[in-house]
Amino acid sequence: MNLQSGKYYWPATFPDAPSYPALEEDLCCDVLIIGGGSSGAQCAYYLADTDLDVIVIEKSTIGSGSTSANTALLQYSGEKMFTDLINTFGANYITRHLQLLKEAIDEIEAASKNVTLDCEFNRRDTLYSASCPEDVEKLKKEYEFLKAHHCELTFLKREEIEAKYPFSREAAIYSYNDAEINPFRFTHALLDYAAGKGIRVYENTEMNGHHYEKERGRMIVSTKNGHSIQARYVIFAAGYEGMEIKKEKKACFVSTFTVTTNPVEDLSSWYNRSLIWETARPYLYMRTTKDNRIIIGGLDDNTKYPDDRDSKLIHKKKQLIQELNNLFPAIHAQAEFYLSAFYGGTVDGIPIIGKYEQYPQCYFLFAFGDNGTVYSQLLSKIIVKEIVEGDSPDLVLYLQDRPSLNKV
Repeated sequence: MNLQSGKYYWPATFPDAPSYPALEEDLCCDVLIIGGGSSGAQCAYYLADTDLDVIVIEKSTIGSGSTSANTALLQYSGEKMFTDLINTFGANYITRHLQLLKEAIDEIEAASKNVTLDCEFNRRDTLYSASCPEDVEKLKKEYEFLKAHHCELTFLKREEIEAKYPFSREAAIYSYNDAEINPFRFTHALLDYAAGKGIRVYENTEMNGHHYEKERGRMIVSTKNGHSIQARYVIFAAGYEGMEIKKEKKACFVSTFTVTTNPVEDLSSWYNRSLIWETARPYLYMRTTKDNRIIIGGLDDNTKYPDDRDSKLIHKKKQLIQELNNLFPAIHAQAEFYLSAFYGGTVDGIPIIGKYEQYPQCYFLFAFGDNGTVYSQLLSKIIVKEIVEGDSPDLVLYLQDRPSLNKV
């Protein structure tokens, strides 16, 4: 599956990342994680301190898939406003979802402090602005819901935005305690931690078949290396490529584009180096990095064909730099890294844990959406809790057939 193309920034920040061998024998384990990206690493991290025997396989190298294209803005708010999600799922459901998202960011922070490798985790504020006057009332309603549920944020009017930033918007939610991270280093850090606890990790080990042995209660996974792994449980954490194993009707895809600039000497005009995004759809978002680069992403396109997507990259790169110049005219930067990629979401705005009758004892981790790293942390914890303890009360919120107030 051609997920992305271009010149990647994150792998360049960790050229001496740990490597792992390819599988060279048949194995048995309690839990097999398929996928060595962020989602697989987050599952491995939660399993590392259990008594279960765990194996991770990655068809290429760790973090080389969508993790390398992830811009890793860590926020609890997402593309669909919570006030809109309530119309589909109800207030109690979405209140719990919001709580779990906030906890997931805390869990990412705790994990980043628990591992040996530096993940470049930083708490950041977020400016979520109204892209046009018509969006102000909707944004105000969202602010009131979040405020009522103990989120730390303020509502900024035009003059307050202009006092902080070199651009103007009618209104914005300014929230505290969001964050940013280096997703490539984070993935490696979690797997390095897991490997140190005895979890076996194999790179260049691609699954090419699987079947369930009912009598033994085990899934048998075969690999292109010519070996097999028997597992009591399997977590398919292959990101978008998981859709090649099991199609999920609630998933939807578009193309997105990202630019990472050269290091910028002066970021003083960027208030608190906050994360920036907007109500427009498709939206634009921006963040800074540890080495003072700027990541600009968005300008999504509905094309689902890799060649068509990639043909637009140079034009989109120029557009993204122009958007940066429009907001921060004093910042002069060029695109040093840039890529086009598929971006997966869900039709109802909630990420998915897939449990399907034809895949007994298996979990599909579909952390699709604009908060993929946060969703992965949340879903990983739920899956591991059910495997280890036999029950996870929050699982029902994220199953592919989760309850809703209406048909989506």
